[in-house]
Amino acid sequence: MSDHELAAKLATDAGRLLLGVREEFAEASTAERKDAGDKRSHDFLMAELARYRPDDAVLSEEGIDDPVRLESRRVWIVDPLDGTREFSELGRDDWAVHVALWESGALIAGAVALPAQDITLATPTVAAPPAMPAAPRVVVSRSRPPAVALEVRKHLDGTLVEMGSAGAKVAAVVQGLADVYVHAGGQYEWDNAAPVAVARAAGLYTARIDGSELEYNRRDPRLPDLIVCRPELADSVLAVTR
Repeated sequence: MSDHELAAKLATDAGRLLLGVREEFAEASTAERKDAGDKRSHDFLMAELARYRPDDAVLSEEGIDDPVRLESRRVWIVDPLDGTREFSELGRDDWAVHVALWESGALIAGAVALPAQDITLATPTVAAPPAMPAAPRVVVSRSRPPAVALEVRKHLDGTLVEMGSAGAKVAAVVQGLADVYVHAGGQYEWDNAAPVAVARAAGLYTARIDGSELEYNRRDPRLPDLIVCRPELADSVLAVTR
């Protein structure tokens, strides 16, 4: 299968596995549910990538960072469970699985599965969001919205939409449920590689908050800030974030 098809398959299958873990650990503590979800999804993705793409390197949130990836032409960047807190809270559906492929300096494939919503968004073809409402919607965390996002909302005279994981927030912009996602509170490459690949396929604007390019497979995988928004809002967003 193609890299696009494999990314979609792995994200979807890992999501189904996580739904099973959620059911199995329904009576357990939230900590036990989180740990089981992280480990089982990571182990599944590593085994499947070793089976389907044995010559490629992998960067996973739950794995040991192998420096061989820095010399590799192809690197899969995965987050086996994006939004562990949301996953651990039974009934919430704003968590995700991320699978992306970086090759020779660029993201070339990606998939974001939203298992509890039975949705997988995957390259190469992602539908553009529908028309934007009069007041732009800025998606933020329910518990800790970053100050810069609140400033963007004020500048755009918009509204706030509260949601959990990074993948769910970007998916909301892709699906037309929100219009802007701005993050400045610290992330890593696995938090946004797949969401960015999907957002770009949908024609959305993606960048660092200073407007610079998002770069992946770097020695230090920290990637602390991010903008994903409708392209017509990019200049207005950057007027605040820069």
